[in-house]
Amino acid sequence: MKKKRVSDNVTVNRRARYDYVLGDELTVGMALVGPEVRLIRDHHVQLKGSFVTIRNAELWLNNLTLGADTARNIKLLATKKQIAALERAKVAGSTIVPVRLLGGSRHIKLTIAIGKGKKKYDKRETIKKRDIERGKYD
Repeated sequence: MKKKRVSDNVTVNRRARYDYVLGDELTVGMALVGPEVRLIRDHHVQLKGSFVTIRNAELWLNNLTLGADTARNIKLLATKKQIAALERAKVAGSTIVPVRLLGGSRHIKLTIAIGKGKKKYDKRETIKKRDIERGKYD
């Protein structure tokens, strides 16, 4: 009997929750080669500054930092229906943001979300709420 392994967060893009109001999330696969897989499994990866674009009806993850390399563009694997839905959201003014990288199972997956950019006053409000929850203003 096989045990189902829980997906392990390799890395989380904490800046995404600060800069964007996140909506629907989608987990997609990644087209990787051997050395890239090893770097991700060894946690030598950063999502900070990376973004998702749609080119030729394909999803691409841009600016992924792997080890010492900085500008890596990696193809993301999603269905045509999912890509079409993301494209409609992008036309409506939203952004596609990488949220977290999962690598605990056999496959390495990326969770992306549709995000709407926050204004400066929204960011200050987020900081204030976080400080109140911590009990800073008691």
